[in-house]
Amino acid sequence: MNGVLVVKGRLPPFVATLAMLAIARGLTLFYTQGRPISGLPESFIFLGSGRLLGVGVPVYVLAVVAIVAYIGLRYTRFGLHVRAVGGDEEITRLAGVPTNRVIFLVYVISGLTAAIGGVLLTGRLWSAQPQAAVGWELDAIAASVLGGTSLAGGVGGIGGTLAGAFIIGILSNGLNLLGISSYTQQVIEGAVFILAVLFDLLTKRGRTTRRRQRTLAQEPT
Repeated sequence: MNGVLVVKGRLPPFVATLAMLAIARGLTLFYTQGRPISGLPESFIFLGSGRLLGVGVPVYVLAVVAIVAYIGLRYTRFGLHVRAVGGDEEITRLAGVPTNRVIFLVYVISGLTAAIGGVLLTGRLWSAQPQAAVGWELDAIAASVLGGTSLAGGVGGIGGTLAGAFIIGILSNGLNLLGISSYTQQVIEGAVFILAVLFDLLTKRGRTTRRRQRTLAQEPT
């Protein structure tokens, strides 16, 4: 649905995704009446809470998804197209790349990975909590930016994103261990998000300045 709204409806991505987020949460609360769904089969719970060779099943899932994403972005034509569209959609379209299809597939893959995360979280909680993961969208953005992904597009990678996610996770666990209240944690996490975005903007300005300087240096006097 996000892909259709962005590609066919020409809605700004931020508007489309936030609107669908609100709709999905509303439908979830309507379906469950705000109550958790329990009594899940053991095979389902195993996906989020089970262990293989002493390691949690979600770690294996993370490794598989990360490896597939890394290979796809780095060694396939589709990955090259994704980076190109993120860098400059119009130039990429003029180069003959089907940009609408690339953007749509990116949203489909994003939805698939979100669904995988939802399944793992449900198995970890032993029930489907309709209010689970509220506010995690900011954590996801902050993790990506901290990992080197530019909000302007065209820059980023799986390795950096994983590192950013680990930083966010360590920060959250550290605040819990220090006994800091959940309200204060929200303030700190919001500040981290702002700093991450500011860092991205400063990095983008630096790249733009260096690119201009190189262009001026190459121009004939």
